[in-house]
Amino acid sequence: MTWKILLLAHNIRSLWNVGSLFRTSDAFAVEKLYLTGYTAAPPRRELSKTALGAETSVPWEQCPDPAKVIARLQKQGWTIVALEQAKKAVNLTKYQPSSKVCLIVGHEVLGVPKELLRLCDDIVHIPMHGRKESLNVAVAAGIALHHLRRSH
Repeated sequence: MTWKILLLAHNIRSLWNVGSLFRTSDAFAVEKLYLTGYTAAPPRRELSKTALGAETSVPWEQCPDPAKVIARLQKQGWTIVALEQAKKAVNLTKYQPSSKVCLIVGHEVLGVPKELLRLCDDIVHIPMHGRKESLNVAVAAGIALHHLRRSH
């Protein structure tokens, strides 16, 4: 069986975070990176500085409306999984992904909007053990992608 992972980055403000998401996508063999909302797309100097060339090796698509991307992917059999702290979120370490997963990450402070969470098949969270309640979006995506890849 082939295990496939997509990443959807919605409303990411920092070009450095977007670059890091490209580089992390390359590391975990993400098939495609969707840049939605106001998430910046290449070519951008700041993005390239952290992507280190991954923006040329990772397939990507810029789509302003994430709901359209989600609907299209669900019709193609993808499981849509948001990485977010929410009441219904499952601990990432206990989550068993399907063979085709699209992971959604959101705004650095506001997270994945509720209207997108309602469209998702699953919601997962990273258990936090320190004083802070959240991680940088690029770091969190890396942890989640590692788990998804390792689970397969």
